[in-house]
Amino acid sequence: MPTPVRPRSAWQDLDLATAPADGPVAFGDDLGPRNLLDAYRCGLYPFPAATIEHRLLNELSYADDVSAGRIPVQAGSRDPYGVAWCSPDPRPVIATGRAHVPRSFRRQLRRSGWTTTVDFCFQQVVDRCREGRAEHWLTDELMASLTRLHVCGYAQSVEVWDGEDLIGGVFGMRIGAVFSADSQFTLSSGAGRVAVVELSRRFAEAGGVAVDVQRDSDHVRLLGAEPVARRRYLALLRTPHPPAPLPTGRRAVELLAD
Repeated sequence: MPTPVRPRSAWQDLDLATAPADGPVAFGDDLGPRNLLDAYRCGLYPFPAATIEHRLLNELSYADDVSAGRIPVQAGSRDPYGVAWCSPDPRPVIATGRAHVPRSFRRQLRRSGWTTTVDFCFQQVVDRCREGRAEHWLTDELMASLTRLHVCGYAQSVEVWDGEDLIGGVFGMRIGAVFSADSQFTLSSGAGRVAVVELSRRFAEAGGVAVDVQRDSDHVRLLGAEPVARRRYLALLRTPHPPAPLPTGRRAVELLAD
């Protein structure tokens, strides 16, 4: 029996070689699960306009670029400026197993008594990541697609616990040998950092090569992120990767201090 061929994605025709290094590389309003997954596979992530004002700002800021063809709009979009699709160049990436744990933080981890899990409460992690944010880029439509992709095994979460209390977490999309981390939250100091470090450790065990943290900052640099050229990042997405699942058992956080 012939191997089924996955339909070609429209994102595969997007030329990122000449796309802007900062800001949107494309616009389009399709946040359906299939289009979302295809976008991540092609090195993009979405930033929806959660308000009319945000949508108008997109249009005012980038209409000239769209008209000139420098920023394309995905075919079939009814609200062309509803979602900005981003692919920064360079991209901050943490090589798996090399997330940084400062010596002073290790002492805290040994005393914390915290534990971690994987995919124990994905929806709660996403909900927590949306709470208290000035711009709710995690719109209802995007969250619904992420939940669907979680059921299908693509979107995953790492949780950090203090006893029975969820105190931190991170979620994102696993694309072959790369895990693209969308967002994290922290309710106890350092818990969000623990989630990212644990994600890196567990993904390394599954055969992953990199955790993409999407947006550069001093915070992600402290975690061990290093800027990677877009062409290199796209090559990482094409790295052959055996279909090994992330280890899901509960683990003591003090193991990260070793």
